[in-house]
Amino acid sequence: MFGKKKTKPSIDQEQLALIKAAEKRIKQKKRLYIHFVIFLIGAVFLILANTVLGIGKDLKIAGLEWFVIAIVLWLFLFIYHFISVFITHKFMGKEWEDQQREALVAKQQERIDQLTQEYIKEEKEIAKSQAYNQILDSKITPEKKTPELTIIVAAGENNAIGKDNDLIWHLSDDLKRFKALTNGHHIIMGRKTFESFPKPLPNRTHIVITRQNGYIAPEGVIVVNNLDDAIDAARHDKQPFIIGGGEIYKQSMTLAHKIELTRVHANFENADTYFPEIDAMQWKEISNISHEADDKHAHAFSFITYVRK
Repeated sequence: MFGKKKTKPSIDQEQLALIKAAEKRIKQKKRLYIHFVIFLIGAVFLILANTVLGIGKDLKIAGLEWFVIAIVLWLFLFIYHFISVFITHKFMGKEWEDQQREALVAKQQERIDQLTQEYIKEEKEIAKSQAYNQILDSKITPEKKTPELTIIVAAGENNAIGKDNDLIWHLSDDLKRFKALTNGHHIIMGRKTFESFPKPLPNRTHIVITRQNGYIAPEGVIVVNNLDDAIDAARHDKQPFIIGGGEIYKQSMTLAHKIELTRVHANFENADTYFPEIDAMQWKEISNISHEADDKHAHAFSFITYVRK
């Protein structure tokens, strides 16, 4: 009805390209045909100009009449034109360009697909690794991760550490060092070691290991039945300390990350409790501070720090 515009038929780009290519080919063939007609007329004219009108009658080049050479050169030009329209166009025209383009695109796509597959494979490996780590993390929850467990001990040259649940020596600086290192931390010990204290040490959380059922300890002291439970009780402390006695030291040697040793430079044959031998293949000495004997210290000693290799 009135005011309604007629819809125009649409031609896609591919059809338009084909139409333009066909028009171009028509023009090329038309020009070639015109060239052929002009060539024929021109050749006849050159022959008549020489033979009838006598133009350049005596002019020869390499023993040939000039018009013959002109016609031959023109013939070569026409042949070149013919080749460019009907032969060269076949393998260097639009169709040839499209084929070459498609071949290059296919090669590029093949390379892209190869890189994509390699990338996907790499991503799968990364994903597997991340998934494996997540599984490990889910199995080892933050509450179960072992803190930096440290053994602190004073031992003689023969690894003696005590007799009758007491120290064999009194070294003032060693006691000061013990206090400075353990202050504010959890200290893990056996029942006998705990009972050797007159009272719980200030500013430290005591964890006592005992097999006795219903063991009664002062308020604030944590009582457990084994070393694993003791370490779990100290899980929120970044550096809990093992302070004795002999059996607890033995159990913790495979679990500890560090040893703070006061090596007393003397042998004590009357001891009844000993510290385990420190295996140099498993432990590395990172610090060694010597202290000579003096009025307050009956024995020379060294503060030695080991870390696990």
